[in-house]
Amino acid sequence: MPPRVKTSSTKKTTLPKSLDRARAAARVAAENGGRDVLLLDVSKQSALFDYFLIATGRSGRQLRAIADEIDDLLQKQHGDERLGTEGYRDSRWIVLDYGDVIIQLFDEKSRGYYRLDELWGDAARVDISDLTAAAVQ
Repeated sequence: MPPRVKTSSTKKTTLPKSLDRARAAARVAAENGGRDVLLLDVSKQSALFDYFLIATGRSGRQLRAIADEIDDLLQKQHGDERLGTEGYRDSRWIVLDYGDVIIQLFDEKSRGYYRLDELWGDAARVDISDLTAAAVQ
């Protein structure tokens, strides 16, 4: 069963700030070995959040490390408070809820099974090639 996401009932209206945070989280995921990092702008499809970040990790340990690094960056450097987290202990699918930015970290099998990329297929893809290319170098 997929983790349940608790989201705030009021959507923030500052897209540039949420985009900055979503891009920062994508950069951290890529820098920590996350694969197939995908950032979706779902602001037109969802009244609850603006951006959906999806990334794949090779192991539960790696997924937890990515989640910890994203939390550290968003909480300490951006001053954001995480509203909730799910799946951290099992580490096959970790959800980090920052209200207007939802971060989904999967192991390969779970990402293929739930196929959120397809579920949100009508969402606009945000170009993060500058972030992922820099992480590979």
